[in-house]
Amino acid sequence: MRECHWFVLLVAFALSVKGLNASAGDIDPQYRTCVKQCEKIGCIDQQCFPQCNFSLDGVSIDLPWYMQEPLYLKWKQWDCQSDCRYHCMVKREGEREALGYHPVKYHGKWPFKRIYGIQEPLSVAFSALNLSMHFHGWLSFFILLYYKLPLRQDKKAYYEFSSLWHIYALFSMNSWFWSTVFHSRDVDLTEKLDYSSAVAVLGFSLILAILRSFNVRHEATRVMVAAPLLAFALTHILYINFYELDYGWNMIVCVTMGVSQLLLWAIWAGVTHHPSRWKLWTVVVGGGLALLLEIYDFPPYEGFVDAHALWHATTIPLTYVWWSFIRDDAEFQTSNLLKKSK
Repeated sequence: MRECHWFVLLVAFALSVKGLNASAGDIDPQYRTCVKQCEKIGCIDQQCFPQCNFSLDGVSIDLPWYMQEPLYLKWKQWDCQSDCRYHCMVKREGEREALGYHPVKYHGKWPFKRIYGIQEPLSVAFSALNLSMHFHGWLSFFILLYYKLPLRQDKKAYYEFSSLWHIYALFSMNSWFWSTVFHSRDVDLTEKLDYSSAVAVLGFSLILAILRSFNVRHEATRVMVAAPLLAFALTHILYINFYELDYGWNMIVCVTMGVSQLLLWAIWAGVTHHPSRWKLWTVVVGGGLALLLEIYDFPPYEGFVDAHALWHATTIPLTYVWWSFIRDDAEFQTSNLLKKSK
């Protein structure tokens, strides 16, 4: 759950399992020959890449020592292998299209067209919009708590889950930030940061779902519930970062955490008399429908619009509804607590 629509995220993990050298495109002999030749001479037809004049450690191959590549260029521009793969892919897809063939995947990914070096432009844009929606939701929640609703004598909010939602907002914004970076440039580091941040928000969301649905208020009980789940999530993050990024195992972990909290929220929405439970149902059902976009995986239209980008687009309104429910919950709980205190 990057918001509440865990259904979609857990399937996104399932479908993002990549076979780096098992896609139809990258085993194409003509594509492989093109890449090999490009990496050797640094050119494809009449197009040449200056990055190919440098070795992997940034040292010039055939230029003076002072022409070494600065480290920041590894982020500013694509390296030789990436550029060769991309332009060979574009060339090969042009040839396939002329013969009437449909696009195929290369190294586990559909053939996207770059814009200013951005690998998946629409997914980047929609991830950034999701980030901004979470920021807007959290900011409106903060203003509601501390400027519109009554406060205790110690200036703290009556709503006893406020601190948990603040933490959730930080995890969610962090997750969408790294999603934006990852879709901009898919390398090992950005992939691990994206996966790790998604696991973090899934783990914390599960904790929050348990605490809120069971209305756990006692601090000691909260710690007892949270500690083992936090330990598990942290251990898994360390595992995929420093031992092995096992896509299958990561999928199982995320599916388990996602389905667990989905069931908790769905059951709670069914039995509670919360006045805004329909918003919770909207997010759950909307997320389930958006799941179809991940199941129906299709090549990017015109090299830009694919199912995953559209999934990112659907999460934007769902995020707005989700934070609207959180604000309503704060008002509802505050009102109940004030009535009891009188």
